[in-house]
Amino acid sequence: MNKVTFKTDSCKGCGLCVTACPKKIIALAKDTLNAKGYHPAVITEQEKCIACAMCAMMCPDCVIKVEKDV
Repeated sequence: MNKVTFKTDSCKGCGLCVTACPKKIIALAKDTLNAKGYHPAVITEQEKCIACAMCAMMCPDCVIKVEKDV
């Protein structure tokens, strides 16, 4: 199974990863704030991830780690 993880406290909630995801399984956590006061990105359906890493490539702060077949 593929795995996507976020350094939640470093995320500034820009939403670029949300836009880049072809499967539309990344969202900004509307009910959670990180240490910097932003709504961080979260993956909503891990099992649907195809490990394309588009989200990680778009992230300006390198807070996303994509692992294939973990």
